[in-house]
Amino acid sequence: MEKNRQAVGSDELLYGINDKPKLATQILLGFQNIFAAFGGIIAVPLVISSALGLDGATSTAVLSATILASGIATIIQSKGIGRIGARVPCIMGTDFTFVSPAITVGSVAGLPGIIGATILGSIVEVVLSFFIKPLMKLFPPLVTGTVVCLIGLTLIPVSMDWAAGGVGAADYGSLRNVVIAMTVLVITLLLNRYGKGMVSTASVLIGMVVGYIICIPFGMVDFSLVNEAKWFALPNIFEYGVNFDFKNVIAFIPAYIVTTIETVGCLATICQVSKIKADDKIIGRGVLSDGIGSAMAGVLGTFPNTTFSQNVGLIPLTRNASRSVAIMAGILLVGLGFFPKFAALINIMPQPVLGGVGIVMFGTIAAAGIRTLSTVEINNRNLLIIATSIGLGLGVTFRPDFIANLPEGLRMIFASGISTGTIVALVLNKVLKEDKKVIEENIEDGEVA
Repeated sequence: MEKNRQAVGSDELLYGINDKPKLATQILLGFQNIFAAFGGIIAVPLVISSALGLDGATSTAVLSATILASGIATIIQSKGIGRIGARVPCIMGTDFTFVSPAITVGSVAGLPGIIGATILGSIVEVVLSFFIKPLMKLFPPLVTGTVVCLIGLTLIPVSMDWAAGGVGAADYGSLRNVVIAMTVLVITLLLNRYGKGMVSTASVLIGMVVGYIICIPFGMVDFSLVNEAKWFALPNIFEYGVNFDFKNVIAFIPAYIVTTIETVGCLATICQVSKIKADDKIIGRGVLSDGIGSAMAGVLGTFPNTTFSQNVGLIPLTRNASRSVAIMAGILLVGLGFFPKFAALINIMPQPVLGGVGIVMFGTIAAAGIRTLSTVEINNRNLLIIATSIGLGLGVTFRPDFIANLPEGLRMIFASGISTGTIVALVLNKVLKEDKKVIEENIEDGEVA
């Protein structure tokens, strides 16, 4: 097995970045990544399709295209092609940041307008990828630790909603849902802590499978969607046409800028928990892959792709940082994109099952951020930056109406708690000057460029 030369403390991981587990192990852990991400991958196309009133055939085609695009983008990001791809274990999928602009454009120009804006807008992220080096100087441990912590904390409410049965569910918060979610959580914790070898590494997947099985006799799994889905379906490129209109692109530009910021934070987190150094080359290739993956998604007839923070928590939790596993997850997603029936089988997984493992995974991300912040001197200046960034980031997450009256462009930028907290941390880190003594110490330690 080839070890990454930059790895530090790699003995803490069962599989490092360049380690290649056996094929059966890659497939098993690949499915674990898919199960963790699948709800997020399919949620955006389902929300947009519903908002635009797309018929069943169209929404199904968009859903399959989304899964296929996610798989292709994951392979490119994790494996790398030339200067494209971060070459770290990263699952890709479309993001809720694009829901608002997609609905705005779609209500006027339909799917062709969305697809055209997706392809043209991706140029913004491609261009930004070549300016990552100066951007990376803006991300010292104080900022990255805050961003990583926010990624986990802002996702916790999502996992709690899953555990309760899903937003809008008639039985939201029912005792049955809570018990199932906590059962999955406990099984995952015990297997991860006391299991040996593969049992520990695949603890999340095992917990989800057990939870899935438990839900069947309770009538919580509806197989009708699986029965209705086709066994095999080929993507039909530009099936619904494409409309390249700059007016539509304007709505997508802020979303692409926001996801670029989030991608930088997400990739930095992946590098951190994978025990490698996050440099501007890795991050730049990753952002470039985001942009190209989004353009490809548009060609396939779906929405932009970006890095998925949901899966970051799997790395420290399962001690698996192998990009071979992420590549396998991408291959499996591509397969699912061609076989709608299998995609439907994962799609019908009860929400409490996802919630049980989500609480652990997202909490693990937040803990990783806290660990980074523990290496930073908590003086008055740094405390103010951390407190304000996390406060506003969580505030926007929990009370989104706070920014309801901002202009559309600003509202899109600050709609995500992650982007809000990141921007605040970046600005305060520059505005609030360090004491001269601290700067001199940092220069001696090599922390200031």
